[in-house]
Amino acid sequence: MGVIVLEALAALGLLLFIVWWTMFSGRKGGERREDQPAPPPPADDEPKR
Repeated sequence: MGVIVLEALAALGLLLFIVWWTMFSGRKGGERREDQPAPPPPADDEPKR
């Protein structure tokens, strides 16, 4: 019984570590602010008809 509880705690700890890692490993300067202009869309190689 103790081994099952220990294994469950290890799995929970790993899950929490993965969630924490993905939450705080984003952009270096944080999220982009809304007042910054969006980058221009990629240019199409084909002319429009």
